[in-house]
Amino acid sequence: SGKEALKGGSLLFDDLPPSSSSAYDKRAGGPLLFDDLPPASSGDSASHITEQVSAVGNHGKGEKRKASEEEKNGSEELVEKKVCKASGGIFGLKGYMAERKGEREEMQDAHVILNDITEECSPLPPQITRVSYFAVFDGHGGVRASKFAAQNLHQNLIKKFPKGEVVSVEKTVKRCLLDSFKHTDEEFLKQASSQKPAWKDGSTATCVLAVDNILYIANLGDSRAILCRYNEESQKHTALSLSKEHNPTQYEERMRIQKAGGNVRDGRVLGVLEVSRSIGDGQYKRSGVISVPDIKRCQLSHNDRFILLACDGLFKVFSPEEAVNFILSCLEDKNIQTREGKLAADTRYEAACNRLANKAVQRGSADNVTVVVVRIEH
Repeated sequence: SGKEALKGGSLLFDDLPPSSSSAYDKRAGGPLLFDDLPPASSGDSASHITEQVSAVGNHGKGEKRKASEEEKNGSEELVEKKVCKASGGIFGLKGYMAERKGEREEMQDAHVILNDITEECSPLPPQITRVSYFAVFDGHGGVRASKFAAQNLHQNLIKKFPKGEVVSVEKTVKRCLLDSFKHTDEEFLKQASSQKPAWKDGSTATCVLAVDNILYIANLGDSRAILCRYNEESQKHTALSLSKEHNPTQYEERMRIQKAGGNVRDGRVLGVLEVSRSIGDGQYKRSGVISVPDIKRCQLSHNDRFILLACDGLFKVFSPEEAVNFILSCLEDKNIQTREGKLAADTRYEAACNRLANKAVQRGSADNVTVVVVRIEH
């Protein structure tokens, strides 16, 4: 089960990409902590190597890794401090949202926008200046799991966030995310199973924790996070996928479900559940559905415009590229009137969220649609 995997034991890794830079040798002491997303320009690529290791699989090599991890983290935090300084400080982040019930009887999605939780996370490690949190939760079988996750996941994160001096911010942030997801799921399942009859609700969870200019993206299920990044070479905006979805038809997910004694029929767990990882869904946890998120990390750059977080109700009718281009066209629409006392940027981002959610419903998304757009302020 997911819990067992977290306790350690030897785990298999996907092969790392072949060594193309000195950064790889520097880190040869062991697998990387994160699935790093590509940096903004080819020039930075020395500091990032992509590696396909799911969050479950990062507790392998114990002792052998310690020294190299610490050396690596020291040098990496220096690099990141330099990047921050060179880029003129911390980018501001501001979230906007829109939601539509679609053709569903009730709204089962939930979302959270916390532009700044620096105070709540204090005392912070000295190298951290700002913390933000944005999340979407797509509930199924009821609204209770998504509501519970929206109320509790960030509270658990704040409690577990690294305090004071730490050897490695990355390592402690990752541990904090894994523990918070596990704790939130366990708390909800405890409450759900104590009811008569027991609650059967479940929820996806896609959250972006921004620590200064680094995004940590933790995901369970099939909601998604996308970054709009400007590509200087092609002079076009691109949609960079920040999260990995979990469907029972994916090979690794299906194998885990089958090992646990479950099965996948018609693309669903036991022929019913569409996602292979979630918060809640107590009756499927013994069939290999887990609450261990995949965690990725992404360094923000000057070329980044906004982050889009949305449930699958949007992505059933919009590809990531289409959604990003739709938002960009709204942001550039000169006809959007700014109301008095309101910033033009705020008005445009609000309009973009509302228009995108409306368009998804018009295009026939029968599902609930929740759209969160986070503006990156340079």
